[in-house]
Amino acid sequence: MSNIFSINKAIKPFNKTLQIEGDKSLSIRWALLASQATGKSSAINILKSDDVLSTLRCLRKLGVKIKLSKNRCTIIGMGINGYRYKNEIILDAGNSGTLGRLIIGLLIHSKGKIKIIGDKSLSKRDFSRITKPLKKFGAKIFSRNGKLPVLIEGTNKTRPISYIENRGSAQCKSAIMLAALNTNGTTLIKAKKSRNHTELLFRYLKIPITVIQKKNHDIIKIKGIKKISSLDYKIPSDISSSAFFIVLTALSKKSKLTIKNVNINPSRIGIIKILKMMGVKITFKNINIYKGEKIADLIVESAKNLKAINCPKKFNSSAIDEFLVIFLIAAKAKGVSYFKGLSELNKKESPRLKWGSKILKLIGVKTITTHDSIKIFGDPNLKINKNIIIKNFLKDHRVFMTSVIAALSFGGNWAIHDKDSIKSSFPSFLKTINSVKK
Repeated sequence: MSNIFSINKAIKPFNKTLQIEGDKSLSIRWALLASQATGKSSAINILKSDDVLSTLRCLRKLGVKIKLSKNRCTIIGMGINGYRYKNEIILDAGNSGTLGRLIIGLLIHSKGKIKIIGDKSLSKRDFSRITKPLKKFGAKIFSRNGKLPVLIEGTNKTRPISYIENRGSAQCKSAIMLAALNTNGTTLIKAKKSRNHTELLFRYLKIPITVIQKKNHDIIKIKGIKKISSLDYKIPSDISSSAFFIVLTALSKKSKLTIKNVNINPSRIGIIKILKMMGVKITFKNINIYKGEKIADLIVESAKNLKAINCPKKFNSSAIDEFLVIFLIAAKAKGVSYFKGLSELNKKESPRLKWGSKILKLIGVKTITTHDSIKIFGDPNLKINKNIIIKNFLKDHRVFMTSVIAALSFGGNWAIHDKDSIKSSFPSFLKTINSVKK
């Protein structure tokens, strides 16, 4: 069966309502915390992507009992520092940076040696931002040049730490927070603004946490704890997955889309703020707070007069996973859009800033790119009438999905390789695309 997805015409006008798969960040965090809780935790709408399934496999290897059915995942928690496993086990994080980095935080008290490995793409990514602070807790952590594999030897004498996180990495911050659970005392983190799912889950679970919000950073204090309560959770739809359909609707003529029950956590909606500034009409309905997270139905309409943006850097952390598809809006906007401070994009599954520029150039849009910025010279009349091949992108799911949205929005004959890449974050992406096209 071919792993190439072909598209030869732009999408027709549509008016649809969608339910997008569960939020990946929350699915992984719920599973990790449920494994540390006491008793049975249950989740509905957990994302069944490769990244989440890798999480469940790793937890099973650590002795956690897990039942996964069509609509529900149940985890029997083993308590803090309760994992039971054979000495010198290997945990495979696959393609998941979230899993690979966060689970290390739960293993600083591990007995024996545990090796963390990943696939080719993950093995190229920086883990020193995680291992450096976690060593301060007292664990021995070894790696080669800050990359996977990472070998962990836990300690019985964990100690709280103080750490400055200045990259705006939610993964680094969350790994430290998870490690802090297993200490006697208070851990202090001065963290640059980033998504705050872990903080909200901690607060809901009544884990002793204090968050003092400053303009550009948060001061987070966490006290070690002996016990975590179980957590039943209905996981909302993923804003990062929804982003592809938001952009598709904005770029399509005479179209409207409603996406139900989307997580609109303020630390995740940079894309909404950016697109509104560029002239996209997006509204929220049925807004409510669910276990600390802000949830709403999201309504998008075709955009008629897109305008360029000098994108404020303050939105970077809250839109970091969506910039590739945001660039497609800039491609059709009137004027020159400028995005800066995006070096973090090149530390993802692929060098995304480079790939964003490459896709735009292939469709005939001029760009000027540096190591951390891109200028996009928009063309409101952009249409494609040529053959385009997308391949060799390290199987980055967001490169694949962005290419599909570009093809459906602008036309042309596209052959997009490695469609299986969507399994890491959005397995039903192509099925959802087909439901919109009908």
